[in-house]
Amino acid sequence: MSFNNHSELAAFLAQLGADTATINDVIAVAEPLDLPTRHILLHQGQIPTHCYFLLNGLCHACYLTEQGKQFSKEFYWDQDVIIGFESLINDAPSAYLLETLSASQLIMLPITLFQQWRQQQHPLYQTLLERQLLHKEHKERFMLMHTPEQRLQLFSDHFPELVGRITDYQLASYLGITSISLSRIKKRLASGEINPKN
Repeated sequence: MSFNNHSELAAFLAQLGADTATINDVIAVAEPLDLPTRHILLHQGQIPTHCYFLLNGLCHACYLTEQGKQFSKEFYWDQDVIIGFESLINDAPSAYLLETLSASQLIMLPITLFQQWRQQQHPLYQTLLERQLLHKEHKERFMLMHTPEQRLQLFSDHFPELVGRITDYQLASYLGITSISLSRIKKRLASGEINPKN
């Protein structure tokens, strides 16, 4: 692994409160991974073997139905961590597909390391779990407390770097609406017909 990648991962872990020994343990098993656009990291139904630290790029987790529909679970981008806690905790196959949406540089970390931390009740595991829990709470509130128009505006306000990097289909799926509804909302917002803040 290059020194730069090593430094970015070490800095991220330090921000989460990891001590030097823990950081060294992580660096020792870390493997760099350079992937092209639309590369599948994890198939739905596959047992995950790694978690990931995304140095730069864009990744997407989605649920696939038997009818061929796709429901966006989450987007991940620069300096993000990707851990499937449901699979890790239950030792079960992944319920979603994980892929790159752009050329991406990642660092692979064996899931066994996180399983070991969980058994030891390691402080870093608890920090990562709490971080994920807070994100889920925010996402739940985002979906339940706002209209589709407000959700689009909030997403655009909070994640402007993502708006131009994902398709309308993916955005609509993440917002819990259809592509047709998204198109209509965009037109109404552009014309000033609706105010998303109301």
